This record gives sequence, C-alpha cells and structure tokens, in this order.
Amino acid sequence: MQYPAKFEADIEAGGYVVTFRDIPEAITQGDDDVEAMMMAEDALISSMDFYIESKRPVPLPSPIEEGERMVRLPADVAARILLLNEAS
Repeated sequence: MQYPAKFEADIEAGGYVVTFRDIPEAITQGDDDVEAMMMAEDALISSMDFYIESKRPVPLPSPIEEGERMVRLPADVAARILLLNEAS
C-alpha cells in the first residue's frame, strides 16, 4: 500500500517538507531527499498507529497526482489497516 505525498522545498530552513493529502496528520521534513523520504515513511506509519489505536477507519490512498511521490507502508501495517477498515 502506497500513499501519495508532496515533497516541497523549504526555502527558509532548507530541505523538504512532506505532506500527505489523504492523511493530513502526517507532516514531516528532512534535510535532503533521502532523509525526507525516510521521515515520510516514519510519519505515515506513526499516523496509521493513531488511526488503529482509536479504531477509526483509515482513508485509502488516492491516485498519484502531478508533483507527488508515492510513500510505501510496510506490509504488516497495510494489512492491519485493511483489517481495521473491514471491521468498521
């Protein structure tokens, strides 16, 4: 399962700010492209934990749009999301 994310250059602080339109709680940043992707994966997983703990249905990923990159969830987290959504 992959979610589209926008990686925007942070002119003032440097690096990149990463946001997810499907999961607005997941916001992070990284000093460079590689760190921004690692932080995006971590922020996405952490946000999913909040949904799972509160037993709220998780929005499924939208199709990618221009200017976005896909961020992958680990298979075990994706499976928990699908099970949670099925039970809701």
